[in-house]
Amino acid sequence: MSMILNDLRKSIEGVLPKEIADQQFCTFRYNLHRDIPEKRCNGIVTCDEEMMRVIEAGTVIESVSCAEISEIITDMGVGCIFASYKSKVDNSVHLLCRADLKCSDSIVRNARLLNPYFEDGKLPPMSTEKEKCCPKCGKPYRPGSQTCPHCSNKTQILARTWKLFAPYKHFVFLSVLMFFCISGLNLIMPYINRLLVDNFIQNPDVESVKMSSYVLILLSMLGIEFGLRGLGMIRTHLLIKASNQMIVDLRNKLFDKIQRLSIAKISQRAAGDLMHRVTSDTAAVENFLVNHLPSIIEQAVVFVVIGIFLFVYDPVLCLMIFVPTPFVALSFRFFWKFMRGFFRKRWFTGSKTNSILHDIFSGIRVVKAFGMEHKESIRFHDSTLAEREIQEKSDCIWSILMPILRFFICFGEFIILFYVGNRILDGRMTLGEMTQFSSYASMIYTPLRMIAMIPRHLMRFTTSATKIFEILDEEEDVSDAENSVDIKIKGNIDVENVSFGYDTGKDVLHKVSLQIKPGEFIGIVGASGVGKSTLINLIMRMYDVEEGRILVDGVDIRDISQESLRSQIGVVLQETFLFSGTIYQNIAYAKPKATREEVIAVSKLAGCHDFITRLPDGYNTRVGEKGSTLSGGERQRVAIARALLHDPRILILDEATASLDTETEKQIQDALARLSQQRTTIAIAHRLSTLRNATRLVVLDRGRVAETGTHDELIEKKGIYYGLVMAQREMSSMEG
Repeated sequence: MSMILNDLRKSIEGVLPKEIADQQFCTFRYNLHRDIPEKRCNGIVTCDEEMMRVIEAGTVIESVSCAEISEIITDMGVGCIFASYKSKVDNSVHLLCRADLKCSDSIVRNARLLNPYFEDGKLPPMSTEKEKCCPKCGKPYRPGSQTCPHCSNKTQILARTWKLFAPYKHFVFLSVLMFFCISGLNLIMPYINRLLVDNFIQNPDVESVKMSSYVLILLSMLGIEFGLRGLGMIRTHLLIKASNQMIVDLRNKLFDKIQRLSIAKISQRAAGDLMHRVTSDTAAVENFLVNHLPSIIEQAVVFVVIGIFLFVYDPVLCLMIFVPTPFVALSFRFFWKFMRGFFRKRWFTGSKTNSILHDIFSGIRVVKAFGMEHKESIRFHDSTLAEREIQEKSDCIWSILMPILRFFICFGEFIILFYVGNRILDGRMTLGEMTQFSSYASMIYTPLRMIAMIPRHLMRFTTSATKIFEILDEEEDVSDAENSVDIKIKGNIDVENVSFGYDTGKDVLHKVSLQIKPGEFIGIVGASGVGKSTLINLIMRMYDVEEGRILVDGVDIRDISQESLRSQIGVVLQETFLFSGTIYQNIAYAKPKATREEVIAVSKLAGCHDFITRLPDGYNTRVGEKGSTLSGGERQRVAIARALLHDPRILILDEATASLDTETEKQIQDALARLSQQRTTIAIAHRLSTLRNATRLVVLDRGRVAETGTHDELIEKKGIYYGLVMAQREMSSMEG
């Protein structure tokens, strides 16, 4: 049952006897001193069935009997995390360790594994969670990522991207064929120039020159130029066609993968971050594949072919041409890692800027309501300023490096000019040969000049491609089982010993059991933070339970396909969301093929038909982004109509009537009372009076089911529910 890594095992074996070290089932590191805030240390907390020990600097500084511990508590500080244990004797809390955020995930994960053991003595299962730090460089992964940007291999990234061309290999094959034809024609042109100079321009015997031969040379040059332009157009067209299709597929794959990720995975990244990957990063990849990679390949082949030709013809001249090459290559090798860091920082600042824009535009009403336009302008300005500073530093380095490298390239050309000039003066080389070799030298130096830009293009490409593959490689923590089934839901729900928590080290729900029969109207009540919304999210399988299981009609929801499950669940959430479009489109979203009569019928049931018909354009009225042109109550009624049109077997209402006036709320409650007879309904309501007609009420307290019963039964019991009702009545009387 060991959960510790090899390095941790070796660390504790040097402190504890081997037989005790082998019994440790849970071990994690911490790196901040418990008492001195600014002091760092190398510490380990380890636990076996009898004792929990804190080891620091190779010494056990504290030992606590597991029998005395009721739970491990984790608290986030400023840039650090505290782990403490709560005593069963007097409920006092004692600090175990303190660590920076690099260790926070490990501490939280292990605390959640240990707490069930302290409660009922059940040993935690073997951890299957992936490491949170890169095994190569030791740096922590960014939230939601298992890819290290510092250690990404550009060759592997390029190879993976190239594989995306597989469906379009016929386009690629033809473009490569065109490329070799173009390269061959480019190599012929200097030879024709040599013939033109030696046989015609520099020919001392003008009378022996045949006009037909001269015209043939000119026509050859014209034909080659025509061929180069035509083949170039065809190759460019093929590459654009292939790359555009590939980039559309890549964007679709990326978008589909994001949609398949769980709410937990998606929420770890800002919306602007995800938008940046789907739009800007895919555009950067396309730009490299279409505009830069073909030119790089072409120039590389030309470089090799001409180099071989020159070396065979004149090795000394070839060596002179290649004098600057090692220096240029070593320079970029030296600056590669340094510049790659700048491109990563630029990507992150650009993503942050996009996220800020998304937040401001999404919450523009709040911004204006609080008069924060100036503050938001400063926030956006600071973000763009940071992006500009990184760009300036990067460009300044290039502006210094590039002239130096170009000077060395030009220096090589001067050496060639000196060597060739001497050979012409000695009569060992004709002017035509000099022209030919000058052309070949220019072709050699064109790739060298391009090398100066390759790292810049390549770094921008690898940065964007890494971010794309980071999403594509993300593990789906909520996915369909291999043999998932589609069922027709009747509405029977069994929640069996379900425990679940987020990244806080504490269970939000703990061993919750609940049985809901088809057609029942279940109200879930409790104070804020007791797990009401978490429970319905688990029933919808937005998250997977960590312990226990949830059955729908006797089938574990993890064995039901997500599409089948959610297509038969209707939801009205506390935060009402409407898409930018017409009211009709928003209602019909749940059933795109619904008739107009069906849309109007559910609108009447939801109490929104009257206010819709009073609008100038009726059901064709556009609601603006997130329904901004409608009031909160109007948005909720449209959302309820959308859920009812879905005709779900299970209806979930999370504070669905929170923004409605009393009269409208009564209309909707009456409609829901009729509808709930045909489907299972689970409702969370802030106003407890709205749940009076519920079949049963389930009261949650501290993540557990504390009370169940009807409204009257729970009032008579005078427990937690009674206290909540009395508190609301008292508040209502004060408001009155």
